Amino acid sequence: MNMKKLLSLMLIIMLSGIIPIYAFADCDNECDCDTNFNQEHIISSDTIKNADSKAQTSSVYETENYYILCKGNIIKVAFECKFLSECAKEGDYIYFYVPKDITTNCGTVVIPIGSKFTGYIRGIYSQKKFNKNARVYLSINKLTLPDGTELDVKAKPFSKDFSLVENGWMTAGKLTASTVGLGIVGAGAGAGLAFIPHPQKIAVGAAAIGVPVGCFIGLVTGLVTPGLKYHAKQGEEIKIILCENACIPKCSVCEY
Repeated sequence: MNMKKLLSLMLIIMLSGIIPIYAFADCDNECDCDTNFNQEHIISSDTIKNADSKAQTSSVYETENYYILCKGNIIKVAFECKFLSECAKEGDYIYFYVPKDITTNCGTVVIPIGSKFTGYIRGIYSQKKFNKNARVYLSINKLTLPDGTELDVKAKPFSKDFSLVENGWMTAGKLTASTVGLGIVGAGAGAGLAFIPHPQKIAVGAAAIGVPVGCFIGLVTGLVTPGLKYHAKQGEEIKIILCENACIPKCSVCEY
């Protein structure tokens, strides 16, 4: 009896290994991009219109039922709500929307305006001393099309280390403000010496010393103080990069 059970179990295991996985494709409506890409014949290929110059690729393939946005494409999305890094925590969801149709150079809409990307925070690093800005790391794992179709995707912010972080211009502005601010204080201190005897000589010399000293102190202060928090306004756009091929059902796009 035990031998019969063992043989039956071995037979089941062998049969399960022979049956191809795509035989169960009708069990759900999720799009397995790699599987569909391999199974369906490519009708045509194109590129994303106004593709980012830093994108690894801008290729888009068309099959009978899908548009395939290749891994490495960069697209623009916008924050659905205001975001403040100091108010967020690991595990929180972040929502983005597509502010304009993503089309190919031939005019085909592959991701309609109003489509939404959903992501979650997988790590937050608060701003630190020596002007280190806050960084927010997130994974974008879902795309919802206007007709309600939900697709699994893999994407992340397109930046040097794939995080949300204030750009260099904001950091430079902080240092400039600190430098100029204390430079003015230094100049004011020098000018204040004009009230003592022989102001023409002393005030000019003190101001000449006060400005560079104040600027230097301002620069040092700006460098050793904490960096910037990450803030984004509602509707503010960022770039994201696809980490895997994105498979978009044509039937969910064609009516838009």
